[in-house]
Amino acid sequence: MPQTLFINARLATLSGDSGYALIDDAALLVGDDKIEWLGSTEEARSIAGAERVDCTGRLITPGLIDCHTHLVYGGDRADEFELRLEGASYQEIAQQGGGILSTVHATRAATEAELLVQAIPRIEQLLAEGVTTIEIKSGYGLDRDNEIKMLRVAQRLGKIYPLRVQKTFLGAHALPPEFEGRADDYIKEVCESMLPAAQAQGLVDAVDIFIESIGFSVAQAERVFAVATGLGLPLKAHVEQLSDQGGAVMAAGRSALSVDHIEYLQANDVAHLAANNTVAVLLPGAFYVLRETQLPPIEALRRHQIPMAIATDANPGSSPVNSLLLILNMACTLFRLTPAEALRGVTINAAKALGLDKQTGSLEVGKQADLVVWDIDRPSQLAYQIGINSCAGVMQAGNWRKPLATGAAT
Repeated sequence: MPQTLFINARLATLSGDSGYALIDDAALLVGDDKIEWLGSTEEARSIAGAERVDCTGRLITPGLIDCHTHLVYGGDRADEFELRLEGASYQEIAQQGGGILSTVHATRAATEAELLVQAIPRIEQLLAEGVTTIEIKSGYGLDRDNEIKMLRVAQRLGKIYPLRVQKTFLGAHALPPEFEGRADDYIKEVCESMLPAAQAQGLVDAVDIFIESIGFSVAQAERVFAVATGLGLPLKAHVEQLSDQGGAVMAAGRSALSVDHIEYLQANDVAHLAANNTVAVLLPGAFYVLRETQLPPIEALRRHQIPMAIATDANPGSSPVNSLLLILNMACTLFRLTPAEALRGVTINAAKALGLDKQTGSLEVGKQADLVVWDIDRPSQLAYQIGINSCAGVMQAGNWRKPLATGAAT
């Protein structure tokens, strides 16, 4: 693979512990699938043999990372959107057989090919916005064969499209109807049959669980986590979305990669995340759609220097959002993150939430060459503007996924 040299660029490297780490009039050299060198355009004049791409002042960032999605599912839940607008709560809908179980029914009824077809427009939207890594959870099958079906579709998407797909097993997402009143029996099924079978097929990169009053208890989650740890799998957790169940403290104590949602996490519990290098994943899409009013403990997260990631939480019920750029704006307007915090949330901190920060998430020598060229010159514009996609070029692992149209070789 020939080397590619970007010149006359503005780099937001996202290296360091805060901010954008901007470099003006910058150059970046890509060789094979890695970043080989960063410096000034003047210094780059001595580099010979590389294909030169003149960015004419455009901004380059790391490839975007959507670190929490439920992108593979059957059907939709537009009817529930209407019910919520008429006054029904998320919990009430779930208790009446809607919510997650509605999507379980549609997902079980769909073939693998049908699930793939339905997922394609969702993933293509994210690709168009410069996403180079995405996490996709199972959790709408709730039995061994259908959970594996979902994970196979996620794996297939990573083969069809040039992007990295991280597959997360979320078998303990809700209690399936055939196990009504027998949550402990279902957790046994998850631990003894579903998770080991999915892992044996190479379909699991991490294990997640929904710890909530309408989900599973901390004690049940501990059983799932013990099995996952025994299989050598990283942990993640949906916690404190609707109430404080103590899930975040437990998950952090087990060195979970991330705790996600956390609107009801108590400020005095945030220190547990810091002690265990656990990332806080904020999901403003669900906050917005559910019209939540309880904000995550942002100031406590800042005070304890917890890495904050943000993600679409793309799913058919609580966050039917397939735009990571929109999520940048939501994180700033709803959670009062700064534009720099928001951009870190979909790059380096999102990489940390997936355990991939040594490989991607920032523009640094030795990291994979996942990068986006934007037709703007200030990073804040990514969070500021709504409905405009300024993605001009995308490089995935050193290969052009979307060539820069006006980047001429010189």
